[in-house]
Amino acid sequence: MSVSDTIFPAAPLDAVDVAFAALTSDPAPLSLNLDMFGPDDGLPRGVVALPALRDWLLANPRAYTARDAVWRELIRRARLDGPQWVIAAVGMAMPALRRYARRLSDGYRGDPDDMGAEILAGFLAALRDHVDVARRAPYASLCRAGWRAGHALRQQASEFTAVEDVERVTGPRTPQVPYGHPDVLVRRAVRLGILDADDEQPYIDVRLGRRAMDPIAARMGISTDALRMRLGRIDTRLADALASGMLTGAASPQAAEALTARAERRASLRAASRRRLSTTADTSTAVA
Repeated sequence: MSVSDTIFPAAPLDAVDVAFAALTSDPAPLSLNLDMFGPDDGLPRGVVALPALRDWLLANPRAYTARDAVWRELIRRARLDGPQWVIAAVGMAMPALRRYARRLSDGYRGDPDDMGAEILAGFLAALRDHVDVARRAPYASLCRAGWRAGHALRQQASEFTAVEDVERVTGPRTPQVPYGHPDVLVRRAVRLGILDADDEQPYIDVRLGRRAMDPIAARMGISTDALRMRLGRIDTRLADALASGMLTGAASPQAAEALTARAERRASLRAASRRRLSTTADTSTAVA
């Protein structure tokens, strides 16, 4: 059975279940080669189909190291290797997502399928952008995101009360004006040379948009660890600039010149690093 030949039910969680079954059925079930993981994590060895791996993880709830290793790989593949791995990740988490849907739907006055859809949306947003695989328990973070999304829907449903004449409702109705715009400060940091122009969008995406680092690093042609260290150095420079008032006030000519010189030095170092990598790649190709 293939996904393209499958008839999907209307309920979102049911639809993912059907797609997961199609992807993990014979003759070529979606699998992971568990030999890629360390020998001390307690996982089975060899190529294991995802349903069997899910059963093993459910039967070994205290295998924290193994679960973290498996989920880091699932998240990485979901972000970089296509939609089938997104379905795979959701299917692997389905027992928890269904449990959340049952609990949050108890007493919920709306459509239970809406609750499942919201839980699924929260999980997918975290899977796509928000969970940092460098931290412990990425699976728990994904599940919390799904739970929070469903809980927010339930809370929202209980916050609204029907009013016969909305024009007679007393109290303020004007939306609050947002205070502070971090993206404006980031752009000012670029103009001052605190932040390099090439790093502006990645910084906004990761730090302000809470997007995942892996796809961004891949587009930039650097490793995720390299991007993480680069953003950490930017954090330090921005913190120093905020503490000194440079970002929120006027920068003196001397300070502006010093920032420009540092930016030029960073650009020179990056260019030299790219040349070294290019030379190394050319040498390896010639030897091969």
